[in-house]
Amino acid sequence: MDRAQKEKVVEELGQIFESSGVVVVAHYEGLTVAEMQDLRGRMRDAGGSVRVAKNRLAKIALEGTDVSGIAEFLTGMTVLSYSEDPVAAAKVAEAYAKDNDKFEILGGAMDGNVLDRAGVTAVSKLPSREELIASIAGCIGAPASNIAGAIGAPASNIASILSTIEEKAEAA
Repeated sequence: MDRAQKEKVVEELGQIFESSGVVVVAHYEGLTVAEMQDLRGRMRDAGGSVRVAKNRLAKIALEGTDVSGIAEFLTGMTVLSYSEDPVAAAKVAEAYAKDNDKFEILGGAMDGNVLDRAGVTAVSKLPSREELIASIAGCIGAPASNIAGAIGAPASNIASILSTIEEKAEAA
């Protein structure tokens, strides 16, 4: 890899560290090609990506960033899992680590904060963006349907009363 290629990789890694909602660093030593493709596929389905990069280049890309503290995790065979959604990459990485003991999560970064192993686990348990949007929509929609029901109830009650009066008048 020549100098120009290395500079391009450093720039790409810098973009990953800046624009991602979450970055998870893990060891992947011993994973087969098929297992790595499985990880990439799961991450892609969740809206994230997986990147293997030289630790030295990743450390250069981290210099001067808010998350430069994750450089301590960049030893050995490391892989970066990242996503714009602040939870997606952590969820997929945690699920994959449970399925495959060769994949060991070391830590990560989220919103300028360095996360240890327990921090990544905690992030993975948070609801995803779509789940939050759905719950907010449900909370907004429930009062509206209650109001509509309350507004319609008096009219329904009046109609029921009038119907009962009409039936009594016809019976008499």
